[in-house]
Amino acid sequence: MPKEFSYRGHSLDSLVGMSMDEFIMLLPSRQRRSLQRGLTPEQRILLEKLRAAREAQKKDPSVNIKTHVRDLIILPEMVGVKIMVHNGKEFVAIEIKPDMIGHYLGEFAITNKPVRHGTPGIGASRSSMYVPLK
Repeated sequence: MPKEFSYRGHSLDSLVGMSMDEFIMLLPSRQRRSLQRGLTPEQRILLEKLRAAREAQKKDPSVNIKTHVRDLIILPEMVGVKIMVHNGKEFVAIEIKPDMIGHYLGEFAITNKPVRHGTPGIGASRSSMYVPLK
């Protein structure tokens, strides 16, 4: 039996049913302060698109929303929606899960690629001139 999701003692259904003010009081201080100051116009537009996309994804699951808004806090009403978040180079597909509530969208679209050091090859550097190719 899978463990049922809860955020600070509240189930997903009760979180969705809460008013915005009640939900804000459950968040950590940084997220709480950010939401109490209000949403930026870009964040408002994205939330409206998300609400429309929820309905559209029921009929056609291939509906995607692309956004550059990385500083929006994931709200309970956003769970289950697929979003393409820009990471500075390309759009990264993210499906919002209940565990993501309270985090920022940008946390799930990593902006840097981990360095993968390979072996020196031809033309890598002057020092590789003396490395045997075998």
